[in-house]
Order: sequence, then structure tokens, then C-alpha cells
Amino acid sequence: MHHRWIALAAGCLSLMAGPASAEFTGGVLRIGVLNDQSGIYADMAGPGSVVAAKIAVEQFGGKIGNVPIEIVTGDHQNKPDVGLNIARQWLDVGGVDMIADIPNSSIALALSGLVKEKNKVAVITTSNSNRLTGDSCSPNHVHWTLDNYSLAKSTGTEVVKSGGTSWFFITADYAFGHDMEREAGQIVKDAGGTVVGSVRHPLSTSDLSSFLVQAQGSGAKVIGLANAGSDFTNAMKQAAEFGITQSGQRIAGLAVYLTDVRSLGLSSGQGIYLSEPFYWDLNDDTRAFAKAFGERHGGAMPTSFQAGVYSGVLHYLKAVAAVGGDADGRAIVAKMKELPTDDLAFGKGYVRVDGRKIHPMYLFRVKAPGQSKGTWDLYEKKGETSGDQAFKPLNGGGCSLVPQN
Repeated sequence: MHHRWIALAAGCLSLMAGPASAEFTGGVLRIGVLNDQSGIYADMAGPGSVVAAKIAVEQFGGKIGNVPIEIVTGDHQNKPDVGLNIARQWLDVGGVDMIADIPNSSIALALSGLVKEKNKVAVITTSNSNRLTGDSCSPNHVHWTLDNYSLAKSTGTEVVKSGGTSWFFITADYAFGHDMEREAGQIVKDAGGTVVGSVRHPLSTSDLSSFLVQAQGSGAKVIGLANAGSDFTNAMKQAAEFGITQSGQRIAGLAVYLTDVRSLGLSSGQGIYLSEPFYWDLNDDTRAFAKAFGERHGGAMPTSFQAGVYSGVLHYLKAVAAVGGDADGRAIVAKMKELPTDDLAFGKGYVRVDGRKIHPMYLFRVKAPGQSKGTWDLYEKKGETSGDQAFKPLNGGGCSLVPQN
């Protein structure tokens, strides 16, 4: 077994000793993984997030003292009312102490208020909203993995640093796209680059050729795609048809993940720049986690969001063991902020007072087909932004938990 796995497990065992079942509601610690099990977010989170949570429990030892740890699963179907109904049922009568994952920012933002009301815990690993550590921060949730600012910061800064000094944005015409373009545009300018123009397209547009022609004709060194999902994949397929990356222009995806690239294929995706905080083939530790994950999930490699579930659940368990019980959600989150983080997926890091988990962000370039050695061999690392630089400054988010000078 991988030596770091053994070392981390040994550290967890040292935290486990002591608590009796009386200090745990119902004599069990119950974690709910709430996500989209069959819809648009199922590949990047979905059943794989449940696998990741179970790996964290396994690495921790499966119990705290004599208290068993259980994982339950809910499918919110990307519907806020469904998600909140499941969460409320879990917290009120299901004995769930912590809810993890929660893709879909509207559900995550609503859930953060619910766990605060119930004094339980949410470890939000698959939402990008900066508001979770801004005006919607609370003492009962933490925000793991990434957010829109860190994606824009890592990609914008590192691409400009490597010569991509002029940008043209193709932006989905709704709140997410507008926010991402604004964040990335400012970061590009702060890094010494320029924004030469932008164009907005309707959500779920099948034909993006006219927008790509404008971007190609702008003379910009970088085309920034401030869109996601099918809009992103359609843009990349059509960009490949136009030979844009082969002509020397770079394409930077601002919200692109492993399963997007896997679905798109290297022929269409080659050359795109993107940022993530985790990649399965980054180092020996990430490969050890990916091996354990793949053995349990049909050979698939974990996404950043699934790695975030593993990392966040593991750290939650450490905090519960240190507190000695599961009843006081605020005390557990406070302990999560006090304890340093350390796991196979993200290495060493910490949780800030606003609930933001801090770790490096990496710039990757999607490999050409001839460079890839296997199904999941998709990225080459091109840059790194330290955790302290990758996320929005503590005093810049508007979180009420941050002391005011």
C-alpha cells in the first residue's frame, strides 16, 4: 500500500481514540452525499462522489472510537426544491450530521442557510459560487475544491505569464458567463495583458461559428471561453474545424473539467488551456488516490470535484474526532479551520476563517492525440499558482466572519 496512505491512516487512527457513542446523536456519524446522480453533473460528481466519500471513511478507519460512520446518498436532480427537501428530511429525521458535494450553486447557497439554521455542517465541494465565502459565508459550511475566481486567476495569470498577453472572450450570455468574463478580464489586465474585445452568445447555442470567426479575426493571442458544458464542447469542436489552435491562437477554457475533455476527445480538445486544483496523474499521492478510486468506479479516474469530496469528508472526520462529538456543527467547522489539511488528493493546506479551503491551482494544456498514452492521459502541467495567490484575498469577498480592521 502507498506509504502516504499508511501515514495518513495512522494519523487518523490517533484521532479516533476516546469518544463514546453517547457523544454522537443516534450512536452513529452519518454523512449525506447530495448531488446530481443521473443528469448533467453526474459524470463530474454523481456516483463517483459517493465512491470518494467512502474512500475517505475507509482511510479514516470506518469509525470514531466505537461509533460507526455511514454514507447516505440523495439525488437533487438539479432542482432546488428537491435538494432542500432531501436535506431537510435528512437533518430533521434522518440523523444526517454533514452534507457533502452539492453541485448547482442555487442549491448550495440555499443549503448553507439550512445547515446554519440546524447547526449542522455542509462541505460544499462541487459549486463554483464565490458567494459561498462572500456574502453567503456562514460558520456552518466550508467551500472546498475551487471557485470562479480561482479558475479565472490561475488560467488568466499563468497564460499571460507564458506570452498570451491579448485576449478576446466568447461568453455565455447569463450570470455565470458575465461573472467569469469580468473576473478573468480584470485578472488578465492585472497580470499585464489586454482585453481586445468580447462577444456574447445565447445559452445552449449549437452554432458558434460566427462568434469564433469574430474571435479569430480579432488578432488576440488568446480566445477565452467564458462558457461551460455543451456550449464549451460545441465551441471546441467548431474551433477544431476552423483550425484555430493550429493557426497559433490559444484557447483558454475558464470552466472546463476532466470529464468535459474526456467527452470532447483529444482531437477537438488538444491545445486548450485550463485550470484545476487536482489531476489524477499529478504526483505519487494523486496516483495512489486515483488507483483506489478507479478500482471502485469501473476504472474511471477522479475529477477535481470527486477528489474534493474525498478531501473534505476526510478533514471533517478529523475535526469531529478532535471535537469528540457530532452535535455542534459550528464547533466542528471551527475545528476544521483550526486543523491543517493533509490528504492524497490536495496535499497540505488549510481552511480560512471565511470557510475557503486553500491549496494550489494548476494550469494544464490538453494533450494532442499523439501525446496521450491512455484513455485518461489528457493533461500536461504548464504552470502553478500557490494557494495564497489562487483564491480571492480574504478581505475582498465581503464575508461577515472576517474581522474588520
